Amino acid sequence: MFQASCYHCGLPIPEEVDLPVVVNGEQRAMCCYGCQAVAQSIVDNGLEDYYRSRDALPESPREAMPAILEQMALFDHADFQKSFVKDLGENEREASLLLEGITCAACIWLNEQHIGKLPGVTAVDINYASRRARVRWDESRIKLSDILRAVAAIGYRAYPYDAAKNEEISRKERRGAMWRLWVAGFGMMQVMMYAYPVYIADGDMTADIELLMRWASLILTLPVVFYSSAPFFRNAWRDLKLRRVGMDVPVALGVGVAFAASCWATLIQGGEVYFDSVTMFVFFLLGGRYLEMTARQKALSVTEALTKLLPAFAQKLPNFPVDRETEQKVVADLNVGDYVLVRPGDIVPADGRVIEGVSCANEALLTGESLPVPKQPGDPVTGGSINAESPLVVQVEKVGQGTRLSAIIELMERASLEKPRIVEMADRIASYFVASLLVVAALTAIGWYFVDPSRALWITVSVLVVTCPCALSLATPIALTVAAGSLARDGLLVTRGHAIETLARATHFVFDKTGTLTTGQMRLQDVRPLGGMSRDDCLNLAAALEQASEHPLAMALRHAAPGDARFQAVDSLSEPGQGIEAEISGQRYRIGRPHYALALSGTVLPDSAVDWLESGDTVVLLADAQGALALFRIGDQLRPEAKGLVDELQKAGKHVVLLTGDAPAVAARVAAELGIVDVRAGVTPAGKYACVTGLQSEGAVVAMVGDGVNDAPVLAQAQVSVAMGSGAQLARTQSDFVLLSENLGHLHKGLGRAGFSLVVIRQNLWWSFAYNIVALPAAIAGYVTPWMAGIGMSLSSVLVVVNSLRIQRLEND
Repeated sequence: MFQASCYHCGLPIPEEVDLPVVVNGEQRAMCCYGCQAVAQSIVDNGLEDYYRSRDALPESPREAMPAILEQMALFDHADFQKSFVKDLGENEREASLLLEGITCAACIWLNEQHIGKLPGVTAVDINYASRRARVRWDESRIKLSDILRAVAAIGYRAYPYDAAKNEEISRKERRGAMWRLWVAGFGMMQVMMYAYPVYIADGDMTADIELLMRWASLILTLPVVFYSSAPFFRNAWRDLKLRRVGMDVPVALGVGVAFAASCWATLIQGGEVYFDSVTMFVFFLLGGRYLEMTARQKALSVTEALTKLLPAFAQKLPNFPVDRETEQKVVADLNVGDYVLVRPGDIVPADGRVIEGVSCANEALLTGESLPVPKQPGDPVTGGSINAESPLVVQVEKVGQGTRLSAIIELMERASLEKPRIVEMADRIASYFVASLLVVAALTAIGWYFVDPSRALWITVSVLVVTCPCALSLATPIALTVAAGSLARDGLLVTRGHAIETLARATHFVFDKTGTLTTGQMRLQDVRPLGGMSRDDCLNLAAALEQASEHPLAMALRHAAPGDARFQAVDSLSEPGQGIEAEISGQRYRIGRPHYALALSGTVLPDSAVDWLESGDTVVLLADAQGALALFRIGDQLRPEAKGLVDELQKAGKHVVLLTGDAPAVAARVAAELGIVDVRAGVTPAGKYACVTGLQSEGAVVAMVGDGVNDAPVLAQAQVSVAMGSGAQLARTQSDFVLLSENLGHLHKGLGRAGFSLVVIRQNLWWSFAYNIVALPAAIAGYVTPWMAGIGMSLSSVLVVVNSLRIQRLEND
């Protein structure tokens, strides 16, 4: 007796259960109250299109819903939300969730539509590949538990995003693909074993034996078609229902038509069979797609590795500095101001500052710097870095979403959600190409039917298969994915989808000065003794006078002084904005602005020293009661790799511009050291914006490299922008790249990799077009069999993937 199936989940409906729901004007039977509630919720929200467009059945909510509804209240607790919810404003929140139960693209559409209509939800975005959802809502209007109840109401489950859970999904995907590939490979070998005797017999085999071979081949091909090929048919059916033509449509048509024709020939005991070609084609195509999936997941491994950097537990020092007793604490429960002990080999659990100990930190995965970074008391440490040598006591300064690691991960995720223009263009071309291919295949079938009906079927199948534009669709996204992962390892973080291709095409590179070409920290540039005192004595005197000052100029002098215990300042007097006066070894000294220091003696500066005052740098004068003793020139130090970057850009034919708000004299000196001709100094933030806009109006593709809040508008205006890793948060948000290491040499390396990526993309596209242009006429002419078509299409996809992986191996000198 036939047992009805539930319209929502497909499970059998128990006897005496009558739970109908009217869907699209028709009464549909449900198997349980859970499915009835889910279906009614879908109907009530006007989302019946879900049932028309889905290509796989969801899980039954019989057991899932009650358990989830009991746990909903936990999601509203602030402590529970620490690891996956961040505050964006007074009431605005954003959560990173992992959706379970997603089986097809229609599930994504249903969830986005359903959640997006909830009052108080301001944005929702779901990534089909990772099943990851980012939901933003107004806490004053709706609670997170209400959102999760809405998700459960339509038959899905949402959890806080967890890298381990995401890896489990990836493993499941790989395992499923491997099983399909194994079944196809086993079927192919067995079918070829039965097909080969028929080929070599050349008509001498008896009819009953040949029929037996055909039936054996049919049985062995069944699991290949209905299991291994299932994704092709499922995706093709979904595309056709949505009135679009995807790349799986010709594949499904080719496999389906060849298999159906072979089954018919077996039943009527006449005509040709193509079981060997079908199994071989499916095997090679699945093999190509498995390699592509593996390469894609490998390319995304950088992001996944970052999400796993922070440890689960930390060694907290609750009574530091009274004692050194530790207690194990969950990292999510650490607070700002806590002290933690980081032993050698341990991972720093949060952003903080070294309080005690001297060691080195390995920050390679965070910044691309291969060498360990020295750490001593007062130095900052980044959560996720590895303590390499000695124990450190670290005071926590940032936790949770406020850490640098969280910001890096968020920016990488933003880039992965954006589709670059070049990818959209390739997708559009592929869509038109598939539609044209179907027309050509139909014309080929008609033509060969009149020329040689016995060859019409396999030639048509070959046309459908050999020119399927898988390689064209893979050409750009796989290269960009590999490039983004490689750039991240170089310390250049991609934060927007279009960034790589635009950086490679940039014609003008515009640099801010302070904090970009320079370190942003004051350093002693030079010393000019004016009396009989030595250079070191002048420095030690200056350092003694500035001993109590925290001014950047004072710190620069103290850092440069060799140190001498003979020089001890007493009776210090500070004149704000002018300088300091003190007594050293019974004699009065002054240091500061020249006119202030010289007022102690009533003398004037020697004519030979006047040129220093016009250099553009900050000049400090040391004097005593007899007159001037020494001049100190203090300025912002150039980054050591800046000169090399500018030289390489200019050699490559790029136009370099120095755009800064500093004084013209300072800008001119920096430009002269770097060899920059185009200098625009004393420019306001609005002026910087106007400058970049002017360059763009002349046809320039502008790459802006800057740092600081005042650079945010111009970073946003440039076609592509790079922010220094320590720059203001707003600058990093507006930029397309973040130079995590602040090493301009890494930017040079990234430029080379971006340029090579564009070359690889062009090679992939040219190969894809050339392959199709050559293969299509050959297939139409009958020179390509279906199994040869399968090999050709698979190899074309594999070639694109392998070519893209060359980006990872590129090394710049």
